[in-house]
Amino acid sequence: MYRKLIEDLWTWKERTDHRPLIIRGARQTGKTWLMKEFGRAAYAETVYISFDNNPQMEALFEADLNIDRIITGLELYWGQKIAAERTLIIFDEIQEVPKALTALKYFYENAPQYDIVCAGSLLGIALHPGGSFPVGKVEFLDLYPLSFGEFMRALGEERFIGALEQGDYQTVTLFKQNYIDLLKYYYYVGGMPEVVQAFVTSRDFNQVREIQERLLFSYEQDFSKHAPPLLVPKIRMLWNSIPGQLARENKKFIYGLIKAGSRAAEYELALLWLSDCGLVHQVHRVTAPRLPLKAYEDLRAFKLFMLDVGLLSCMTALRQETLLNGDELFREFKGALTEQYVLQELKTQKGIQTYYWSNDKGLAEVDFVVGLSGVSAPVPLEVKAEINLQAKSLKSYLEKFQPPLSVRVSMADYTEHVDANKMRLVSVPLYGIGVMPQF
Repeated sequence: MYRKLIEDLWTWKERTDHRPLIIRGARQTGKTWLMKEFGRAAYAETVYISFDNNPQMEALFEADLNIDRIITGLELYWGQKIAAERTLIIFDEIQEVPKALTALKYFYENAPQYDIVCAGSLLGIALHPGGSFPVGKVEFLDLYPLSFGEFMRALGEERFIGALEQGDYQTVTLFKQNYIDLLKYYYYVGGMPEVVQAFVTSRDFNQVREIQERLLFSYEQDFSKHAPPLLVPKIRMLWNSIPGQLARENKKFIYGLIKAGSRAAEYELALLWLSDCGLVHQVHRVTAPRLPLKAYEDLRAFKLFMLDVGLLSCMTALRQETLLNGDELFREFKGALTEQYVLQELKTQKGIQTYYWSNDKGLAEVDFVVGLSGVSAPVPLEVKAEINLQAKSLKSYLEKFQPPLSVRVSMADYTEHVDANKMRLVSVPLYGIGVMPQF
């Protein structure tokens, strides 16, 4: 299947000054496949080394970090000569050998002729005991589950992507039922590569659920395998509370919903662990929608989203028949799936900072406030899970801050409106949010 990130890998290769590259992302998002596919397409040879349960590689990097000696060791392990000008070296699960992570600095400084791409879970990258992180000596790319556009392409529906990317909303509106049907599938299936591949092959929703349940179980096994034992119960409780948190009208994360009487201090490490793994996304509140948004971040208030909308629908036991009931799916769980989907689409796009806004009394809230490169003010983004576009909170925001651009995402068709104060409101169909930067 096609992953858009491979275009960034080609760009990285073509730059003469590129550094060793680390692809970050949660487990099972397709990092290994992407690296191997890039090696196959862009290089004559690929040397693939997995550090998972590999004592030979651990011993190789433990001795010292002399690059000539390491290259010789890699050649002996791989069984052939490594020609720098034609070979991609892949280090998979690099967090399992922290000294290999440190060695990337010396590859960059002493042997920049070697092209190296690495992958590891976010947990392994963030917490790397036994080594020093090569700050400033590596580059990063983040891999997420398949976006809706990548999902459509995997299903062989490329023709629907072109109209969206070209902004041809006359054609998009003409075929909107096709987009809606595909989006329903995406809500249920999600973007985890193994799940998507199974759905493409079989179109069996029962098989989709079986794989999703297995993935969720494997994540819970990771909690026990990698997290400190005393932290595991708190990670599980926090993780399992997320669907209930998102199903509330006000989706601000409440620690008391994990367990009665719970406080932030008890679960901060558990939240950090899940975040470092790439399994959750925190979206913080801003006290004022001004640039830079980071300066107005309220660290005490945030929403917590999952990695993937399909996994969320599995955890909430979404019924298959909901796919047939008109637009009911988009309103399920008070629009939790829809807000999860929008956040997921925003995450896959470059140059977008994502927050949300609420007033001090909590009586008005805009679902997302995003910083876009090239736009002079933060953009409020209101998410509606239906055609009804009445949004008191967005109206309150517009009256108070008068942003030059605001976006409303819903089941309605694409429209634009410019008022007397030259404030531009763009209404975008849910299936079109993947081309957000165009607005």
